[in-house]
Amino acid sequence: MEYLAQFLRSLSDDPQIFRLVFIITVATAMFIFGLGIIYLISSVFNPVRRRLHLIGNTSSEIQDASVSELPSALGPLAGLTMPRKDWDRNKTSQLLVHAGIRAPNAITTFYAIKTVLIILLPGTILLLASIFPKYSTQQVAFAMILAIFLAVTLPDSILQSLARKRKKRLRNGFPDALDLLVVCTEAGLGLNQAIDRVAREIEDNYPDLSQELALVNVEIRAGVKREVALRDLANRTGLEDIKGLVALLTQSMRLGTGVADTLRIYAEEFRDKRMQLAEELAAKIGTKMIFPLVICLFPGFFVVILGPAYLKIIGMFGHV
Repeated sequence: MEYLAQFLRSLSDDPQIFRLVFIITVATAMFIFGLGIIYLISSVFNPVRRRLHLIGNTSSEIQDASVSELPSALGPLAGLTMPRKDWDRNKTSQLLVHAGIRAPNAITTFYAIKTVLIILLPGTILLLASIFPKYSTQQVAFAMILAIFLAVTLPDSILQSLARKRKKRLRNGFPDALDLLVVCTEAGLGLNQAIDRVAREIEDNYPDLSQELALVNVEIRAGVKREVALRDLANRTGLEDIKGLVALLTQSMRLGTGVADTLRIYAEEFRDKRMQLAEELAAKIGTKMIFPLVICLFPGFFVVILGPAYLKIIGMFGHV
């Protein structure tokens, strides 16, 4: 650390020039890092790559070609933090899919970003500590531990937050989509046509769910079996309600029963389930209101009720 500081100070004896060189160096490093992050993120969210991946789900050759386009620099970076166990990697891949990130190199990009953060944040702390030696060793050590902790946990927290928010959006749009499916199937449309129509109808209000339903049609048109496409829908969304619907539709198609009747029965059961959930949440309001009342309302209530009496008592004893 001291050698680094002496080397940087030896660049110029003028403190103003030294500070200017330091600011330019840090700004350049942050600019390059920002460009790298933008490139990595754009490679994940690129609509062209996403569309090619959708088509490539039915062809292993196209999928292998897209994976081979992975930048060579991401592999070694991701290998430093990527778990060795398949279960941990599958868990991260599932979170990426639930967050709507389905690029072939998404998991490699994710762990590459984590590796860059683990190297960059502590390195920045060391550089700042070398330039400004007024901080003690304990403070620098605490800052480095905090930087490493943030670098390790922040990407996972952000990914979990993205997956949780997307699940919430899908859950909010599912009841309307289910009712529209019932209406379309009872009007005489087949299941594929009904899914396509519902996907177009809810595109403005629920774009995430519309995209998932449209992807089901893309897979079916590409030659994937309907049961497999519906099972993929349940795995991509991660919602128990959609998993239940997919299981019911799969059983209905195997037994040859009417899809419209199956959807109508499931819609009624799902509506009852939502009503029970609303009643359960309403029953919990009384318990949840205890702490706000005790902390916020009761202190003000006691001040208003007991305040005048307290002032009178103080006044009486003050004259004695």
